[in-house]
Amino acid sequence: MSVRILHVLDHSLPLHSGYTFRTVSILREQHALGWETVHLTTPKQGPSTAGTESVDGLDFYRTPNAGDEGLVSQMRLTAQRLREVVALTQPDLIHAHSPVLNALPSLWVGRQLRLPVVYEMRASWEDAAVDHGTTTEGSLRYKLSRALESFALRRADQVTTICEGLRGDIASRGIPSERITVIPNAVNAETFRFGVQPDPELRRRLGLDGATVLGFAGSFYGYEGLDLLIEAARRMRARHPELRVLLVGGGPQETQLKQQVAAAGMQDQVIFTGRVPHEQVQRYYELIDVLAYPRLPIRLTELVTPLKPLEAMAQGRMFVASDVGGHRELIRDGETGFLFRAGDVAALEQAIESLLGQRSAWPAIQANARRFVEVERTWAVSVARYKSVYERALGRSVPSTAVPV
Repeated sequence: MSVRILHVLDHSLPLHSGYTFRTVSILREQHALGWETVHLTTPKQGPSTAGTESVDGLDFYRTPNAGDEGLVSQMRLTAQRLREVVALTQPDLIHAHSPVLNALPSLWVGRQLRLPVVYEMRASWEDAAVDHGTTTEGSLRYKLSRALESFALRRADQVTTICEGLRGDIASRGIPSERITVIPNAVNAETFRFGVQPDPELRRRLGLDGATVLGFAGSFYGYEGLDLLIEAARRMRARHPELRVLLVGGGPQETQLKQQVAAAGMQDQVIFTGRVPHEQVQRYYELIDVLAYPRLPIRLTELVTPLKPLEAMAQGRMFVASDVGGHRELIRDGETGFLFRAGDVAALEQAIESLLGQRSAWPAIQANARRFVEVERTWAVSVARYKSVYERALGRSVPSTAVPV
């Protein structure tokens, strides 16, 4: 008899984010293991009156809402909808994914209906609030947010998270180690083209013929440190007049970054593409000689591992990354990528210069990086770890069609 898992999600497809890409990868691999999955999104998906929605072969139950509810009302609506979905689908357990606003109603309903609850903390709620500027570390709101997170973690039957940094943070809240399992971010390497030549037409259209291209693709949040990348490029342009910076995406810092570029007179050196469809992003990656991930050293970046360096490794892209904890956990310095001192523009400049000066070593590093993701960071390997998590939560064996790790 197959296990049926009810996933409670902040948001899902058709919205695009690192959160949704991780979710879809988990669901598809769980199906490959022979498990049944049910999917419920909370009011954070957006205003809705629809009961269900099908996207890319996955069916999602939606939580009807007007879009103007406060946090307590959102959780009340989630709990109400969760009871309805449990009655309709009869799951064996509830798997609530971050944020804690999903975990709390899942715990309420789980206790009422005697269903075990697994809570997956992808990032702590208090740190996400600091990242998005809605609170400050050490404030009363921060302390309350942390208390709610700790409350949910202590009451979940099992806890999963995405990296060792967050595992340590969870353990520091008094959660026994046997209740915490790391399900690391991964990639399906076969979906990324390795060693492909860039599209000449796209290169010409963006004015990159003959250029050495530094780049970044993703959301422009302050903690990404993209202002450091622009400043490093400004310092290097006298030595490398052919240097260009390609910024693919958008976000809260876009206006400030464009102002920085204009003030430095670098409008011809820095290209902003705007957001591009997800299926087109790899074409832009292939234009970039050196990707840069200059994340700043804050609590979130020290604890949480990002997905983008893994995607770069899968594609065989060369990259430099700041030495925040999340990057150190993923990257083998000098073997799969290169680390530099976080928050230091001179160190970033030096790292880029060093990498550009050793192009003969690139093929070996690219091969190492690709091998790393193919062997250690596939979704099949990561998702198989849920088997023991669910068995502990359910108190019984969970069948699968794959060998667990």
